[in-house]
Amino acid sequence: MEPDIRREEVIVSAADAGGRLDRLIAASISDISRSRLKGLILAGEVTIEGRTIRDPSHRVNAGDVIVVAVPSPEPAEPQGEPIALKVVFEDDQIIVIDKPAGLVVHPAAGNWSGTLVNALLAHCGSSLSGIGGVMRPGIVHRLDKDTTGLMVVAKTDRAHRSLAAQFEDHGRSGPLKRGYLVFVWGVPDRPKGSIVRPIDRHPHARDKMAVRAGGREAITHWEVLERYFGADGAPVASLLACRLETGRTHQIRVHLAYIGHPLLGDAVYGLGFKTKIAQLSPPAADALRGLGRQALHAYMLAIEHPGTRESLEFRSELPADLARLHDSLGALAQWPDWEKSYQSKT
Repeated sequence: MEPDIRREEVIVSAADAGGRLDRLIAASISDISRSRLKGLILAGEVTIEGRTIRDPSHRVNAGDVIVVAVPSPEPAEPQGEPIALKVVFEDDQIIVIDKPAGLVVHPAAGNWSGTLVNALLAHCGSSLSGIGGVMRPGIVHRLDKDTTGLMVVAKTDRAHRSLAAQFEDHGRSGPLKRGYLVFVWGVPDRPKGSIVRPIDRHPHARDKMAVRAGGREAITHWEVLERYFGADGAPVASLLACRLETGRTHQIRVHLAYIGHPLLGDAVYGLGFKTKIAQLSPPAADALRGLGRQALHAYMLAIEHPGTRESLEFRSELPADLARLHDSLGALAQWPDWEKSYQSKT
């Protein structure tokens, strides 16, 4: 059940003109803490004359009409639900799961139940209580709802601190590695590369991210594994392996769309490529139509065990829907020249 939305309206007086937005609404709405009001601003829940303002230090003008959308309080804690999990590894410190498509990681607006957190609470019981905060017990990283693959979850405070530090470091000084397989439109003009472009919220669409100057640093490394050609012999798609050096929202999807190779099936960042489905073989076109999500899979995860300090590496095969897509594309696959050259030397 989604929360009710309460709307508070504040009209800026001449005496308050030039003041900070966060201070003005904090003084005007006394039953909500300043920290929560700041969070509402950052979340895009505050508008001035219909324009969303995300800067708490924004200076207001006399006569401005400020509207604050205040969701009703979240449940005190999520409830465990008997949702089946594919467990790859588990001990008293951590649990590694292979997340299916369609499973939201943690409760949020529109998804207050049926999430990975609800499943974990049922599976792990009280061992997750309080870890990582009330609404996100044990969660140290996430995958999009429709992205499949490997995730690690902490079962103790100690494990949570260790894993959080590893993900914060992004593998620069430790064993953490995250590998992804992605099917993209087109074929890059070289065998491998890196995308170093900042990512921030899209200026006009709240549900999207975008490459934007002034955004947060984002680094994605990619390598071509396979190339696929259409019936006319022209390159139409490719399979890439990606490795992340940062962890921004939608990072792989945004970065690859930015260089002109959006993910197959990506309804958010690849809409302009929908007509390219006509270039696929009939089996591949059918597989893509039946996919219903972006073709992205977290196939590899390497971590340092929080207790033993042992380096652990886990791998996940392509799920059935992506395996079908791969096999149908594979009938038209050709090895790129650089791969043939490499093979001839080994």
